[in-house]
Amino acid sequence: MTTDARATAHRIPFGALLRVETRKLFDTRTSVIITGVLAAVAVALVVGRALFAGPVSLTTLANTAGIAFGVLLPVLGILTVTGEWSHRTALTTFTLEPRRGRVMAAKCVPVLGAAVVACLLALLVAVPMTAVSAAVRGGEAAWGLEPGPLLGWIATTVLSTAQGLAMGLLLLNAPAAIAIYLVTPMVWGFVTGLGPTGELLAEWLDLNTATNALMEGSVGGGNLARLASAVLVWVVIPAGVGVLGVLRKEVR
Repeated sequence: MTTDARATAHRIPFGALLRVETRKLFDTRTSVIITGVLAAVAVALVVGRALFAGPVSLTTLANTAGIAFGVLLPVLGILTVTGEWSHRTALTTFTLEPRRGRVMAAKCVPVLGAAVVACLLALLVAVPMTAVSAAVRGGEAAWGLEPGPLLGWIATTVLSTAQGLAMGLLLLNAPAAIAIYLVTPMVWGFVTGLGPTGELLAEWLDLNTATNALMEGSVGGGNLARLASAVLVWVVIPAGVGVLGVLRKEVR
């Protein structure tokens, strides 16, 4: 590393990296399209369920938006961490900031933050549609919102997004990471259908299955152990191996 590069790296605060990566998250054509589709699909799902499947509760409508979040937010995460390699800008980025770990952290934080913000926006959309659903169906609006399931739903959305980030870091190849992320639930559905052994494997190793208890707000004891096991397999280990790979990868 040259003296100028060391000086430049020393001068770049982490907050500046966060601002740059956050801007990248919403500035590129692909991310704008995904964000727009995510918002449109989430709103459409909430409105559709409120009008045609009501009367429904506030919790149900908010969770309905999670169908879109569970697919598109992880994809956005994958594209974020693989963008430097697919667009061949890694050399420029890591020359300006040779400490690659800080760059990866700055890429991941905005995506995880976007997952939380998406959940809060879903709640804002769900509130008026709960009233509309009750009015259309002639029932009483169900405003009950328990803290446990609410926080569990937000945490599940964040974990799903983190799974996408981890897969992207591990493979550094957007098409492969997206394909594996989308196919994995189908594979686990097949495994679960194999009988008690398959169900046991899914409980301990499938993140979607392990987060069911989290969504219900009943994490504790065995449920917490199974959740930790699935997070270790699908988030911690892939992300750790992926970050080590990025730190050692030769940039051309």
